[in-house]
Amino acid sequence: MKSSGSEQTAASYLPMKLKHITDPACDEARLFASLTDRQLRSSADSEHGLFIAESPKVIDVALNAGMHPRAMMTEMRHIEGDAAGILARCPEDMPVYTGAREVLASLTGYTLTRGVLCAMDRPAPDDPVSICAGARRIVIIDDVTDTTNIGAIFRSAAALGVDGVLLTSTTCDPLNRRAVRVSMGSVFLVPWARLPKGESATEAARRLGFKSVALALTDDSVAIDDNRLIEEDRLALILGTEGDGLATDVIKSADYTAKIPMAHGVDSLNVAAASAVAFWVLCNGRR
Repeated sequence: MKSSGSEQTAASYLPMKLKHITDPACDEARLFASLTDRQLRSSADSEHGLFIAESPKVIDVALNAGMHPRAMMTEMRHIEGDAAGILARCPEDMPVYTGAREVLASLTGYTLTRGVLCAMDRPAPDDPVSICAGARRIVIIDDVTDTTNIGAIFRSAAALGVDGVLLTSTTCDPLNRRAVRVSMGSVFLVPWARLPKGESATEAARRLGFKSVALALTDDSVAIDDNRLIEEDRLALILGTEGDGLATDVIKSADYTAKIPMAHGVDSLNVAAASAVAFWVLCNGRR
């Protein structure tokens, strides 16, 4: 590993020592280079594993939500720029790896969004019962595996008044790096929990005291703005996978099935776009 060792920045508000990376093959910063999201989740370096937050804005939202930073990587030019305010809020002994844009891109395999990455402790898992206590509107994401869609759903959920998010066991991780970035940190703003393996979305909704509405196209589907949905005191919106939508047994066991009326013969929207429409109508209709 080629490293110039510890270098102290001129900024008085940055007491931690910098580690300047010149060799993309170095071991020291492997946390940002060689570990997959799965490996980060099971990392023994933290009680509940680690995740990566990307870009100053996202990292700032994470810090505001109480996430604990463990290490940071940033282009040298951001040390006294976009990253300065973030670094001032981090522990003094936190390692900060820095280097030229090309070196860090070679190390990580991609160009850093806004030039900053931060490894953080994953929070302790939430419990579905606790996040649903007092909730009126929740979303249950069933078997959605695209991290971009997960991030977009969380961003809409935070913006449009969803009280909590539940994930079936086959839905991908909201703390995946891309999901966190696409959500713009909204995964830290809405409480979420994973359902027990094998429990269906409708079973969970019923157990937790919600009526359920499956977003799906069937002969029995009502319009998303149907008054029966809007007037439900506690409602769980169920979103399905990108390709095939919700499984037939989930649709049949839901209390309602709803659709978003379309024009020009378009049959459906991407799950993330559909979620935004549904949240706007069903989470704001009685607010």
